[in-house]
Amino acid sequence: MAIIAFPREFVWGAATAAYQIEGGYDEDGRGLSIWDTFSHTPGKVYDGDTGDVACDSYHRYEEDVKLMQQLGIHAYRFSISWPRIYPNGDGELNDKGLDYYRRLVDCLLDHGITPFCTLYHWDLPQALQDKGGWNNRETIDAYVQYAETVFRAFDGKILHYMTFNEPWCASILSNYIGEHAPGNRDLQLALDIGHHILVAHGKTVQRFRALGISGQIGYAPNVHWMEPYSRRPEDVEAARRRRASMNEWFLEPVFKGSYPSFMIDWYAKMGAQVNILPGDMETIQQPIDFLGINYYTGNVVRYHEYGGDFQAEDVDMGYDRTHIGWPIYPDGLYQVLTWIHEQYDAIPIYMTENGACDNTEIGSDGKVHDELRIGYLKSHLASVNRAMHSGVPVKGYLTWSLMDNFEWAHGYSMRFGIIHVDYRTLKRTPKESYYWYQKLIRKGYLEM
Repeated sequence: MAIIAFPREFVWGAATAAYQIEGGYDEDGRGLSIWDTFSHTPGKVYDGDTGDVACDSYHRYEEDVKLMQQLGIHAYRFSISWPRIYPNGDGELNDKGLDYYRRLVDCLLDHGITPFCTLYHWDLPQALQDKGGWNNRETIDAYVQYAETVFRAFDGKILHYMTFNEPWCASILSNYIGEHAPGNRDLQLALDIGHHILVAHGKTVQRFRALGISGQIGYAPNVHWMEPYSRRPEDVEAARRRRASMNEWFLEPVFKGSYPSFMIDWYAKMGAQVNILPGDMETIQQPIDFLGINYYTGNVVRYHEYGGDFQAEDVDMGYDRTHIGWPIYPDGLYQVLTWIHEQYDAIPIYMTENGACDNTEIGSDGKVHDELRIGYLKSHLASVNRAMHSGVPVKGYLTWSLMDNFEWAHGYSMRFGIIHVDYRTLKRTPKESYYWYQKLIRKGYLEM
């Protein structure tokens, strides 16, 4: 048996997002978001599920915080619902919305839990979408105003901010692939939106600095790792394109002030380009304090002439898969963390999302024996530790997710939580992975 130890100061936590857990979609002055509209559109979400009630954490947050305290986590990553704060995206402030997050943050602090705040986890106010959404650069200004409101309201209480969660999802998945709200299928639109989101990120970091807000600010892109099937140049380049479409495209502008040129050329072949205004790249390339990394999966790929947009096809290597169908590829996490460190220097990293879909239900003994999830967490934490021993400054790990929740286009059919939620009664039941994680936090080391 090998003992894999983590530093005493390592931050252990869990993560959620507002639309996925809160419910209370029309309470206390909250406006509608694009996810309210999307989930209520027939055929967009599995089984017609919506986030109207979700886990009802809007009313049950105290119960949830007590479960966090019992778990022993040091940090809780949550997102703020923009339309709770500004029902129309800008204009009149809804102080009742801020009050909810004041209560939540105070409750966390009272229980010894550090709040990690995501400002944007995809719930764009519908009123702004009606004006063009992220394709309208006025949305950038509205977002910065919203962010400033949050900064001022929580200065000294929230010390870790992430501007955006997974820009790839908010642009490409949502506006080219069309799987997420608002469901567009236009590559040029998606590239423009991705660029505008990065500009909004940069302007928000600038505003954070100008206001002298205490604490740290970063963002949380999702990454994956695509390993070439062979050393043949065509396989290597196919894997590179697949990786870069998610990784470099949303990292290089922030850290190097440019988009990867080989991907600009590739998108040009697809008939799309990045529309950059003077000063945009300088705005995007603001120094940040930490980088959040969301990682779930990766694979082996090879060149194929008809392998989609990037002429790359996945090769089934027989890896185990989670219940959502994603390959379990912990070595990809080690590879991507060390690659980020080599490419972008020694910026502190928090694993802001990592977890597995395991749909195991409550058994006859009243327990949830989610062994797949425990195995997934163990192997990926070993990869994190391995990266740390290779010099990567990983400061903490926040698993996804604290509880089962509304899994976007999959509705309630996919469970990522370490706490089971009965969606009829909303009863919370800690799973065996919860108790495993509790023990890990208490001990500070893995037994492999």
